[in-house]
Amino acid sequence: MEFMGYSARMRRLMPEKDGRYFGLTVDHSMARGVMRGLDTFQQTIDDMCAGGPDAITMHKGLAERCFGQHAGITPLVLKCTTFSPYQPDFDTPVATVEEGVRLGADAVSIGCIVCGDKQPQQLSTLADYCKKAKELGMPVISHIYPRGNCLKDDARYDWKNILYATRAAAELGVDLIKTNYTGDPESFARVVEGTPSMVAIAGGDNCRTPQELLKMTKDVLDSGAVGVTYGRFIIQYPKITPMVKAVKSIIHGGYSVKEAMELLEELEHE
Repeated sequence: MEFMGYSARMRRLMPEKDGRYFGLTVDHSMARGVMRGLDTFQQTIDDMCAGGPDAITMHKGLAERCFGQHAGITPLVLKCTTFSPYQPDFDTPVATVEEGVRLGADAVSIGCIVCGDKQPQQLSTLADYCKKAKELGMPVISHIYPRGNCLKDDARYDWKNILYATRAAAELGVDLIKTNYTGDPESFARVVEGTPSMVAIAGGDNCRTPQELLKMTKDVLDSGAVGVTYGRFIIQYPKITPMVKAVKSIIHGGYSVKEAMELLEELEHE
């Protein structure tokens, strides 16, 4: 039954036959402060879900209070750890796999920062979550980044350091790994090739325009990654639902960047 539960959840997370994934996140407030778009959380999550993402990640309190009308329609990923503005290189456990089961989540999400003094504790925490999740048939997503205090800032996007992070997550049993994008599909392909788990990217906030975000999405798919998980760019975009649909058109519709931009412009003027 545990195996059946795991398989059922994975099918809901990745329902399309193309094997690709498009996740959204609204788990930023404890980590970064309450930004624009998350001060009106209910409207933001409603607009995101209207675009049809594969899943959305949030903390348990917001899931309990704001996600009910979307339950069973948009898969929920429960965020189980968080860093903070005061401890940016350490993810603290704040929820359990059992709570994910109770909330009807289709995956749990665990943050992990490597390449720093606190790496041992965080890898141990990630391993513990993976063990419990396997026992309960729960898929594990890890947001793992090489941004510990042993690295300079410009090394956080080096493909070798990113591969170190994704490989560590894979070897601990993570099913879907979210990490930094290297900046080009050629180097990110080396990360994907060296990681025996599914890899997706974060980092839409590094883009300044919709076209940059859509191009990055296409480049990531060309590298062999399964998809993307975006948060801040879409949260703060003036018309969230059209932006979600435009990204989805590339991931699941096979649209080019030009076609996705045309779709975005059309939807924004409806």
